[in-house]
Amino acid sequence: MAVAQSTPMAAPGYGKRSAPGQAPRTARDFAHLPAREAAIAAYIDRLPDGAAMDAKTLAKQIAAYGQQAVRSALNNLSRAGHLRRVQEGAGEGRTQWVTRTYFSRTPRDDDWWSTFLTGDTPKEEEAAEPQAAPPSRAYRALALLGRTQPRLALSAAECAALASLAEQWFQRGVSEGEFTRMLIAGLPSEPIHCPGAFVRRRLVDKLPPELSVSVPVSRTRILECTGCGIPGTPQALPGGLCRICHGGEPSAVDPAHAAAVHRRVDGLRAAIRERRTAGGVGRR
Repeated sequence: MAVAQSTPMAAPGYGKRSAPGQAPRTARDFAHLPAREAAIAAYIDRLPDGAAMDAKTLAKQIAAYGQQAVRSALNNLSRAGHLRRVQEGAGEGRTQWVTRTYFSRTPRDDDWWSTFLTGDTPKEEEAAEPQAAPPSRAYRALALLGRTQPRLALSAAECAALASLAEQWFQRGVSEGEFTRMLIAGLPSEPIHCPGAFVRRRLVDKLPPELSVSVPVSRTRILECTGCGIPGTPQALPGGLCRICHGGEPSAVDPAHAAAVHRRVDGLRAAIRERRTAGGVGRR
C-alpha cells in the first residue's frame, strides 16, 4: 500500500484525537477487520494527534484507495468501535467549537463511547491506572508559595489541609500567578510565626467573588454521524452512524427525533453564546 511521506495537519484544534486507556500497540491490533479497514486503521493509528482525518485527505495519503472507499472504511471502523466523530469546545476559557475524530486501536462498545462523551472516565481506564494521583493544582500552588516568599513556606501536611480552600480560588477563575501575588501582597513587617495559620486566614479573607456564569464548555461533546455529520445522541447513533448511513432508507428517519436533536444543539449553542456576548461561537 503506497503512503505519502508527509502528514497533513488539520486546522489548530481539529483533527485526530487519541482515545484514552488504549492497550499497547501490537502487530495484530486490527486482525479482526477486513483487509481494507485494517490497512486504513493501521495508518490512522500512527497519525499524530491533530492530523487531518477527512476522507479526501486520507485518500490522497493512502494511494491504494479512493475517497468513496475511505468513506466506507471509516463508517465500518465506526461500527467496529474504533472511532467516533464529535463536536466539542476547543478548550478551557475558549468558546470556539471544533470537530474532532477520536480514534482507539482498542475497539470500544457504544456504552464506553457514551460514557466518554459525557466527560466521565470509563471504568477500564480507571482500572488501568492504579497509581496514586498527582498533586492537585491547589496543592502545587500552595507548595510554591515558599519559593516566591520564604516567610510563607508550608509543610506537606499544611498544603494538604489548605488545598480545599485554595481550590475555591481556582474555581472562581484565578490563575496560579494571581493566586501567588494576592497571597504574598502586603505582608506584615513583623515575623510570621505560623505560616499555615496565616495563609489559611488569607485564603478565607481574600477569597475572590464567584463568577456570574460558569459553563464548562470544554467538557461539552456532541456526537456526530461518522458518515454524514448529522449530530445526535449516542442512543440515536449506534456504532457512531445514523440510520441512513447504517443502510436504512431516508423515510426511516423519525422527524420528531430529528427535530429534538436540532433543538438540543440550538440550546447548547445559545448557552455558550451567553457566556461571551461580545464574541460568537466558532464552527467549522
